[in-house]
Amino acid sequence: MHESPTSFFRSILLGVFATFIFFVSLPAAAQTSETVVIDATAPATPLPHFWEHIFGSGRAILSLRASYRRDLREVKRVTDMQYVRFHAIFHDEVGVYDESPEGNPVFNFSYVDQIYDGLLASGVRPFAELSFMPKKLAAREVLHAFWYKPDVSPPKDYGKWDVMITQFAEHLVQRYGIDEVSHWYFEVWNEPNLDFWAGEPRQAAYFELYDHTARDLKAVNPRLRVGGPATAQAAWADAFIRHCADNKIPVDFVSSHVYGNDRAEDVFGTHETIPRDRMVCRAIAKVHEQIKSSPLPKLPLIWSEFNASYMNEPDVTDSAYMGPWLADTIRQCDGLVQEMSYWTFSDVFEEQGVVKQPFYGGYGLIAEDGIPKPAFNAFLLLHRLGEQRLAAASDSALVTRRSDGTLVVAAWNMTEPGATGAAKQVQFHFQHGIAAKIQVTRVDSDHGDVHKAYRAMGSPRYPTRDQIEKLRAAAQPSPPEMHDVKNASVTLTIPAEGLVLVEAKPAN
Repeated sequence: MHESPTSFFRSILLGVFATFIFFVSLPAAAQTSETVVIDATAPATPLPHFWEHIFGSGRAILSLRASYRRDLREVKRVTDMQYVRFHAIFHDEVGVYDESPEGNPVFNFSYVDQIYDGLLASGVRPFAELSFMPKKLAAREVLHAFWYKPDVSPPKDYGKWDVMITQFAEHLVQRYGIDEVSHWYFEVWNEPNLDFWAGEPRQAAYFELYDHTARDLKAVNPRLRVGGPATAQAAWADAFIRHCADNKIPVDFVSSHVYGNDRAEDVFGTHETIPRDRMVCRAIAKVHEQIKSSPLPKLPLIWSEFNASYMNEPDVTDSAYMGPWLADTIRQCDGLVQEMSYWTFSDVFEEQGVVKQPFYGGYGLIAEDGIPKPAFNAFLLLHRLGEQRLAAASDSALVTRRSDGTLVVAAWNMTEPGATGAAKQVQFHFQHGIAAKIQVTRVDSDHGDVHKAYRAMGSPRYPTRDQIEKLRAAAQPSPPEMHDVKNASVTLTIPAEGLVLVEAKPAN
């Protein structure tokens, strides 16, 4: 849990004046200005919506709660959510593993069925992280600091671990059918390079766990997809791929994690300062290149955790800052990764204990009591981007086209979290197929952000039911604005930490 593509795009786009986006500072003025040229005939590349297919969430048992399932349905409603990832399907609270008085494994998949049935009923599939260790299977008790105290020990007996993985996989195939389960992902463990894994030496011990698990799954059915190393801070991917290639260990994808406020020392082994809005895609680029130069260069890369912060920072994950941060992350990471899993879709989450107040810097898109945050509305807007990306050299805009020809532009005004920034004027200039009107939708501190309403009612720690309904209403996106296109242009003002989505249907 815990090399940017920008230079590539710029190198291929030099000289494409029709789509060049330039930035001009107004002298002696508080505002800045930018002109975005939108040309429907510009060169285009596919833009798969890799940022909205997989989402992380609190541990497995929480998925049985009505609040979790409500939030899941809400995120599914506004995104192309297809998978959910969570920790601790083998935690003792799920009840999978026990032993008889003679020490033989005893299995119970009752809660597993309820958990996965609930996901499938909501239209999403499991991204099945295989963790943590049942206490009776653990070599020793090594409890992680999380509130729910997962045991991060290796197994005491790999023969019993093999039986558990085999029984687990066979049960899933029998219950859901191989045609369904072959669409799932099975990821071995979580962040074994940190304190989520107590094997020694850490990497070699994890490789042993992976080898057993991958072979067990493939023995049940070769169509089951398995991968790793699920590391924090973009670690181990090169060594993991070499290990699998050298030892003929099954691997269907590579996964890793990074957060915007991870340190360069931990991710790259350097002492540079990498901004929060650059760290994620630089780390992804690192692993992308490691895969490309490895013995298995076609392996998909699934970034199974990312966010702007691994800490509880209210002025980051709860704030309108997430709109520009998410949009810019999409811009930078496009072409480097097959899927990215935002951590997390909901603040139904208990790693630090029971939630104490609605807004505390939780990772989720939806706060306690089903209150959407600005990040939720940012995902709603970015879902509406097109399936093709039009060439553009901007650091603060994405120009896209939908299959029906509608041009969709995301533009933003990035400001450091908590800082007072200047507004920005953006002129959108249309070339070829000029629209008569555009539709504009916003996320900023005055649009799709509940915080002003929350502060106005005194920031209650325990909002009443009436207050909760008012907060949910205040968090809804503002109605779209319609703007006339005059002289082939429209000028909009984007406040600090603001995100706008411009939609222009093709002229008849």
